[in-house]
Amino acid sequence: MFHPRATAVAVLLALGAGAAMAEPGNYPITPQQRSTAQKVAQEGVPLSELSPNAPDSHTVKRGDTLWDISKLFLTSPWRWPELWGMNLDQIRNPHLIYPGQILVLDKSNGRARLRVGDPVGADGRLSPRVRPGELNNGIPAIDLAQIEPFLNEAVIFETNELERAPRIVATQENRVLVTRGDSAYVRGDLRGERNFRVFREPAVALKDPTTQEILGYEGFYLGTAELVRRGDEPGSLVPGTAKGRDEIVPDSFRIATVRQEIRSGDRLAPMPRTEYMNHVPRAPQSPISGQIASVYGEALNAGQNQIVALNRGARDGMEPGHVLALWRDGRRIIDKTDPKAPTIKLPDERHGMLYVFRVFNRMSYALILNVNEPVSAGDRFSQP
Repeated sequence: MFHPRATAVAVLLALGAGAAMAEPGNYPITPQQRSTAQKVAQEGVPLSELSPNAPDSHTVKRGDTLWDISKLFLTSPWRWPELWGMNLDQIRNPHLIYPGQILVLDKSNGRARLRVGDPVGADGRLSPRVRPGELNNGIPAIDLAQIEPFLNEAVIFETNELERAPRIVATQENRVLVTRGDSAYVRGDLRGERNFRVFREPAVALKDPTTQEILGYEGFYLGTAELVRRGDEPGSLVPGTAKGRDEIVPDSFRIATVRQEIRSGDRLAPMPRTEYMNHVPRAPQSPISGQIASVYGEALNAGQNQIVALNRGARDGMEPGHVLALWRDGRRIIDKTDPKAPTIKLPDERHGMLYVFRVFNRMSYALILNVNEPVSAGDRFSQP
């Protein structure tokens, strides 16, 4: 069975800068989160909400993530505003935690409150305290290395626009495949852009597992390319051939990065602007449910730390940072203990957690935080 301790996500957004002098960062705190924290701040959190093995204190160290720390304290980690509310006087910004801070859990009168303590040296004296200004950044909410490559690579297009996108028509020295630093020649409307991602065409149509509605088109990411020299306007003719006819001259590109093999016929899409996203794990504020539409890549099933596409997006209230419960449909079996041998459906089982990190209009991408069984298209998810 699913155990909440195994699905802990970053709740210690509540354990921010650790000092009343800390200024709020660029991370938004919703009115609902602030209201919850202020209410709980008066009383603390019931001891029953703590993880059974919650420590009395924890010293934040380099390499920690909020995800890691959250496993230590709460059984329902998405309830981080309540943990933040344990000590609003000390913790003004719930998004900044720094190595060297000591997090002390105060348990009294059946309630739990959290405070930031001072480091104590081996001789029993107070040690110099690490202050936010001495470090460039607090620890991240989750291990961004797991999702960072997918922020630009995993793309769902609203329409099958790759069909009409600029295309590679030839390669350097007529090579079948090109690598980093090679030249490629492109025809199509660049629309004034210079930096592009390269995708295989055709894109894959992603369908809702139940309705079969096409929700978007997933591009298979290959690498990046940058414009070196324009030939002329797309489709225009350049005079000067020996036979007196005009010729089409494509644009010259340099292959900047390669993730998969790039060849003639591949399509170009403009490089998006860098997104500085607020990856703050939290439960959706409103009920939401849906299904896995596909497993990213060529695999049929997915496991922990793999990416899946969901059939819900911004239009359904999905946001980056949402934590979702993953469900396995109960099997249908024949009840052989009944003389009539009816077909029965076993109960659905909750067996993992998802973390939404990129949201499109009708679909989203999510990281599988943990899972007990392989995940495949059609599996369900809901709010935790």
